[in-house]
Amino acid sequence: LPTFGGAPAVWLVSMVFFQFALLAGYGYGHWVGRLGKRQIWVHLGLLAVAALTLPFKPGLDLMQGAAPELRLLAILTFAVGPTFVLVSSGAPLMQRWFAYSGDAAAGRPYFLYSASNLGSMVALLSYPVLIEPQATIREQYTGWAAGFALLWLVILAVGVVVVKAWTPPAMVEAEASASEEPVPNVALQRLRWVALAAVPSALLLGVTNYLTANVAPVPLLWVVPLALYLLTYTLGFASKPWLKSKVLARILPLAATPLLIPIILESGDPDLILQLSAFHLGVFFIAAWMCHSALSESAPPANRATEFYFFLALGGVIGGATTALLAPVLFKTYAEYPIALALACALRPKVAETRYPWLDYVYPGIVGFTTFFLPSLARSMSALPLLDGKGTWIAMTLGVPALFIFLAVDRPLRHGLALMVVWVCSQFNGVAVGGTLLSAERSFFGVHRVTQRDGQRSLVHGNTVHGRQNLAKPDLPVTYYHPTGPVGQVFATKDAQVKRVALIGLGVGSLAAYGKEGRTLTFFEIDPVVVKTATNPKLFTFVSDSKSPVDIVVGDGRQKLRESAGNYDLIVLDAFSSDAIPAHLLTREAFREYLSKLAPGGVIAIHISNRYLKLDDIVGEGCREEGMVTMLQFDVPSQEEEADGKTTSQWMVAARRKEDFMKMRYWEAFEPAPGTRAWTDDYSNLWNAFFSKLDD
Repeated sequence: LPTFGGAPAVWLVSMVFFQFALLAGYGYGHWVGRLGKRQIWVHLGLLAVAALTLPFKPGLDLMQGAAPELRLLAILTFAVGPTFVLVSSGAPLMQRWFAYSGDAAAGRPYFLYSASNLGSMVALLSYPVLIEPQATIREQYTGWAAGFALLWLVILAVGVVVVKAWTPPAMVEAEASASEEPVPNVALQRLRWVALAAVPSALLLGVTNYLTANVAPVPLLWVVPLALYLLTYTLGFASKPWLKSKVLARILPLAATPLLIPIILESGDPDLILQLSAFHLGVFFIAAWMCHSALSESAPPANRATEFYFFLALGGVIGGATTALLAPVLFKTYAEYPIALALACALRPKVAETRYPWLDYVYPGIVGFTTFFLPSLARSMSALPLLDGKGTWIAMTLGVPALFIFLAVDRPLRHGLALMVVWVCSQFNGVAVGGTLLSAERSFFGVHRVTQRDGQRSLVHGNTVHGRQNLAKPDLPVTYYHPTGPVGQVFATKDAQVKRVALIGLGVGSLAAYGKEGRTLTFFEIDPVVVKTATNPKLFTFVSDSKSPVDIVVGDGRQKLRESAGNYDLIVLDAFSSDAIPAHLLTREAFREYLSKLAPGGVIAIHISNRYLKLDDIVGEGCREEGMVTMLQFDVPSQEEEADGKTTSQWMVAARRKEDFMKMRYWEAFEPAPGTRAWTDDYSNLWNAFFSKLDD
């Protein structure tokens, strides 16, 4: 995280790496499975060789200067690649060995894949609850190495049993082939396997990215869709499935069609977070379950199991790589999410043959044409008394297209294409934008939009505002940086003493408004798109109009501050990834580095406003252990200040001595709660911070 800033994209690219490694593992499993009994000893030997890379070696930073996606993939490949590739091959290999064991169920070993994914889900859910709060990263490395050794012993035991009971593969293949219907076209079957695996994989990353940015930037939320994804594999490959894919295919369009409206409107009302999140996750769950059930129902005889899993993994890689690597380059919004949802609807099995197949392509075109021009019609009719109001506007511009989409639910391709066309048209007819959209850019760190409404210009990441300018008072820093707010008080109280200022996090450059003659401001910002936005005077003028020289250093704030020369009279820590401060900026080691760059008598101001995490005790304890004292302020604007654009905020200040604070008003001396454990580069506990916020 110190290298990549804690952005959601780190998780997405990590997922793509594991999907690539899974493909390599399944490919290896398919190859080694042809070696007869020797495959057992070859596999055990390679596992032993891979164990030489354990425990994992942290701190790698490869391919410096390359794109962050490529650097992250390189680090993961060298750090965990050898062991994970071999561990991932275990699922298909165990099923192949079981197929040759002579067991009565050997002809259909796919229920073991259900068990495998159930184990993955249990491990995933246990990590943030049981493992991370109790163990440091190095202890986790050691524990994983021990688990790897235990796995080797278990596979050895299984191998010994299978060798003794080995049934000639020809017998198994003959029995399996006799019980299966012939496949008319193997190439088409493989292509369908790839598609049925690719779409849920793309949906997994798409819904996670969308939820954590646009709806609920809640820490650890990424765990939920991944757990649901694994659960759909468990249900789909169970020996006695609860629901067949055809039943789920009937449910999916009834849920996906109304979901299109909040996706287009990018609904993120804080009062409806639970309902909206449940809606998105519920539709994703049904779509993934349908695809994975269809995969299970089309699984080949046991002798082709490893081939089946290879194409399943290939689909996962295609879906994941498209979402995490290609989509940020191709799209300026999270377009991959609604597109994947539309593809899931199009993949449903046919209910009946259509008499006029060309209508599957003409009908979506008609719906798209209607969608594109409906807003113009709605505007022309808005003067009518019965057609006034936001609800009526939405009903006309989106409700009518949704009705047309519903009429096509019995035609999967027609329905899926209609969904996609309506979403695309809504991006160009003005329905999808709240206020006036001035700019939209996407980077590794997310989608950033500049919008204007009611005389306020804002930089928005999802539903989190990362800076705002009041066009009537362009020199006034607003939101969390108002002159009467905590950070404004720091600048006012220590005005004469503050000559050199380091600011981690740029936003729209609001703090550049505190520039004056004789003062230098150095911003450290990891996202080049944010730098481009803040320095464009056609969008925001804080940086261009600052009365101080403004230097902007691109890179992780902690790393770049460490590399900078000289001491600073004031260090402002104001870095956010969506609604959360990256954890590596709040560790004890980080505060030690900040302190080493703080001039005598200097102060560190830390912005800890957060909807979901209680950070004051964690920050206070980290500072205390480094010999600093802290003060806290929770600031609520007056009605007049709120009209200017000031927002509620919570800040802490830290210094070597109480005297360094001088006479700061409205601040309270702060002592962390007894028993608080500081975060370190080796330990953090988001789970505890999340629930502490609920209790606060």
